[in-house]
Amino acid sequence: MNMGNERGYLAIVLHAHLPYVRHPEHSDFFEETWLYEAITETYIPLIKTFKRLADEGIRFRITMSLTPPLACMLQDGLLKERYLRHIERLIELAERETERTRWLPEFHRNAQMYLEKFHEARRIFRDEYQCDLVAALAELQDRGCLEIITSCATHGYLPLMETSREAVRAQVKIAVDYHRRTFHRNSQGFWLAECGFNPGDDEYLKQEGIRYFILDAHGVLFASPQPKYGVFAPVYCKSGVAAFGRDMESSKQVWSAREGYPGDYDYREFYRDIGYDLDYDYIKPYIHPGGTRVSTGIKYYRITGKTHDKQPYDRERALRKAAIHAGNFMFNREKQIEYLASVMDRKPIVVAPYDAELFGHWWFEGPRWLDYLIRKVTYDQNVFKLITPGDYLNTYQRNQVSTPSLSSWGYKGYNEVWLEGSNDWIYRHLHKAAERMSELAKAYPSSDGLRRRALNQAARELLLAQSSDWAFIMKTGTVVPYAVRRTKEHLWRFTKLYEDIRRESIDEGWLSDIEYRNNIFPEIDYNVYAKA
Repeated sequence: MNMGNERGYLAIVLHAHLPYVRHPEHSDFFEETWLYEAITETYIPLIKTFKRLADEGIRFRITMSLTPPLACMLQDGLLKERYLRHIERLIELAERETERTRWLPEFHRNAQMYLEKFHEARRIFRDEYQCDLVAALAELQDRGCLEIITSCATHGYLPLMETSREAVRAQVKIAVDYHRRTFHRNSQGFWLAECGFNPGDDEYLKQEGIRYFILDAHGVLFASPQPKYGVFAPVYCKSGVAAFGRDMESSKQVWSAREGYPGDYDYREFYRDIGYDLDYDYIKPYIHPGGTRVSTGIKYYRITGKTHDKQPYDRERALRKAAIHAGNFMFNREKQIEYLASVMDRKPIVVAPYDAELFGHWWFEGPRWLDYLIRKVTYDQNVFKLITPGDYLNTYQRNQVSTPSLSSWGYKGYNEVWLEGSNDWIYRHLHKAAERMSELAKAYPSSDGLRRRALNQAARELLLAQSSDWAFIMKTGTVVPYAVRRTKEHLWRFTKLYEDIRRESIDEGWLSDIEYRNNIFPEIDYNVYAKA
């Protein structure tokens, strides 16, 4: 992109990730709704926002990491069918709600809003993009709006895999290869799962052609030697891969529910949902088939304050506040970048990474805030431009060489979230499985037929067991039994495959069943584990 008279740059990075959840053995599975909610509330609104801006000729650059598990789910035929069934049911519920609230004007307006939102989600998903949101994102990348980057193959937390370098390499290489097949181009950057960095892992990124990755602030600030520009310019690792550090000020303004914009009293209250509020017999067809009350996505109240007495949500009022907050964010970046430019001998870059699911799902007004921000940055100021880290490296090819420190963006900044009393039991098993996978790959380097299928499925089961999401869930205490079950099931399947391959007694019927259930990475090649 052309660099002009601007004094610095803002790089917004949206990290889009969900764990791989696919259960064809059940007709209706609660955890699959994580994907359906994110499609309706985050991915479709973001795609719609970016497309509208591009269609209006507004030039902007956003970085978006799309993790392989999420991309695989978005491309899965079964999950696409189930999403359509899900959105049809939401449309039916919203239609009933518009009738039920007919004489309750403040709620009726919101019921109509949801009905329009769900109709539009179905239209965009089914009619405009033929159920292929990955193709929609690829189109936005081809138009120059997005830079889509990849992440660890199953969002594996690399700092806790150091006992098996083959496992680290596999998480990187499988992801990069999958991204290339999906988008028909190489990924310029790499989102380390949980921003988890272990010095030396950048060598594997270098081997796969990755130019940069993103760390939490202290990963760069505690680099050795100390970076001259702090987090406002990248550093090169000795491998030549660049590390960009997160700017804490811009991050906190957006993601913090207490100090940031999403906690404003005019915004929609996430935790008050009709799935819990309405009469049980009325809502029963739209909640969990077992009868458990769950969120439907229809929420009628605004945050109001630290009170149980919530006031009805006012969409116009909320959007006016989103516009004010977009202006405030832009003003703060202008002042920040003006100051940095005055003390640096190059134009600074402010890197602001967020979970994509914050926008629309947790923070209902988030996609509109982003829309307002991009418009304001384009028309209302000339201090900075939106760019991607890759754009910055094209302009500033010479950077300080420094080794970032071990770090993550988890609580306390290191490994504690993924290694503590609730989840530490998993690692002896994950390490042993990784060791055995390398053993298999070296013992059977050129297998074909049934054995090759079994070796490839063993790699899939290991990768799925390594997902950082399971340890995270165990720590945070949300759906712990599911996370424990997923970890144990993948490890058990891996162990059975290992033993069957070694005994040359592979059960083809059983193998076919788990190939169908856990079909991530159809093109996987187990030989990736043969060397580090």
